[in-house]
Amino acid sequence: MHPLKFKPIVKTLVWGTESWELSGVTNDESVVAEGPLAGKTIAELTKEYKGQLVGKHVYENTGDEFPMLVKFIDAKQDLSIQVHPNDEVAAARHNGSKGKTEMWYVIGTKPGAHLLVGLKEKITPEIYEQKVADGTITDVLCRYDIQPGDVFFLPAGRIHAICGGSYIAEIQQTSDLTYRIYDYNRPGLDGKPRQLHTEWAKTAIDYTVYDNYRTEYPREKDEEMQVADCPYFTTSVYDLTLPYAKDLSDIDSFMVVMCLEGSGTLEVDGEEMSIGQGETVLIPADADDICFIPEDGMKVLTSYIR
Repeated sequence: MHPLKFKPIVKTLVWGTESWELSGVTNDESVVAEGPLAGKTIAELTKEYKGQLVGKHVYENTGDEFPMLVKFIDAKQDLSIQVHPNDEVAAARHNGSKGKTEMWYVIGTKPGAHLLVGLKEKITPEIYEQKVADGTITDVLCRYDIQPGDVFFLPAGRIHAICGGSYIAEIQQTSDLTYRIYDYNRPGLDGKPRQLHTEWAKTAIDYTVYDNYRTEYPREKDEEMQVADCPYFTTSVYDLTLPYAKDLSDIDSFMVVMCLEGSGTLEVDGEEMSIGQGETVLIPADADDICFIPEDGMKVLTSYIR
């Protein structure tokens, strides 16, 4: 199979915009943008090509549903305080749905940009309810001032919020399940308050307190920098000034390549495809090798399922 580009699905929300770059979510399935497969949805391709597209072991585990959702998020204002259920909670409450573990890579920031991630002190479900009711839930969340290159891993159950002035790449399970905890009493785009899920969230939250929720990693040029590794995605960053080749023959999975900065060429099994800032390319699982060739510098994020 050939590398594929898809039409972004752009969503305007009360706090900013999301561009769903590659999605298998029902009713929000990505469509191939160009080439002989143009017009096909990712669901149609997964069903037709199976392991050839997504990887044999991936297809055995997830079937015809494309198992990863990747987005660019442009937050003009603060998103709601929220949490996502894990697989077990989602399956029980939402007709067998998947949970939502995700990660963020910070691409750009405006002055004062920050994120809220994780609990900074131990609370009980009862204290949680009280703090939601009186509007002080943010007082027990860790605040992180952010810069480009920062990474945060968000397992299902970790309370969080993206805040205004943040431009982020998000990698996650194929799920659109969000439990909105607190939304600053603001109206949605229709002028009505957005639905909250504070009671559901109470039993979905992981109340464990950790020392640091930011992912620390060495920031190097022209090297692969792995920033996340979990059953749902393995993600790396490449900050390139020189070509970088990677053997894909032992990876029984597709690979998603998101261009964060600059531009260049992807050479996959000898076939070349251009890629520029803000573009996403799907490399099929039957590819044996890839070479990232920067033009005047290029930063890319890659994700696959190990």
